Amino acid sequence: MINPQPITLEGRGVRLEPLSPEHRDGLVAAATDGKLWELWFTTVPEPAKTEKYIADALDGQAAGTMLPWAVRDLNSGGIVGTTRYHDIIPAADRVEIGWTWYAKRAQRSNMNTTCKLLLFTHAFETLGCEVVGLRTDNFNFASQRAIEALGAKKDGVIRHHWPRRDGSVRDSHMYSLLSSEWPDAKKALEFRLERHSR
Repeated sequence: MINPQPITLEGRGVRLEPLSPEHRDGLVAAATDGKLWELWFTTVPEPAKTEKYIADALDGQAAGTMLPWAVRDLNSGGIVGTTRYHDIIPAADRVEIGWTWYAKRAQRSNMNTTCKLLLFTHAFETLGCEVVGLRTDNFNFASQRAIEALGAKKDGVIRHHWPRRDGSVRDSHMYSLLSSEWPDAKKALEFRLERHSR
């Protein structure tokens, strides 16, 4: 039975730091780069709501259902986004990766691939997960493509599943990666990162 606890994960110029109130200013700056909260199909907080966003994530951590991180670019030293495990189900050895967003300057870089490699590796190789899930909004086509590029398989669509910030309700595209699929997916992720570094 898995038992995720706060931990720092680091590799390839990226550090995932256990999320804390001290990350507020860094997250505000990251979200401001591209005014990411204007994307109605994402969970990026408006600057004035960042404190509550962090508090809610830490409440989820205290309840054992979430494990949130701030994403630091070690080249610049700045916070460029956030991600977390959520919907943690210890009895099923399952976590989902989500609530992920990056500053505009970190998008279309190796940032997401590196973070996912760190998170999948920790989930499968340290925690002993049998499955890692991911989900995204039906209108977030970039996220769907990114998830599929990680090697995750589409499980299906949950219709009328989750409220958006504008009051509408999204369909959620659900994906997963099994522990048996992880070795091949890991090789593919590492190959992508090696190719990018060249």
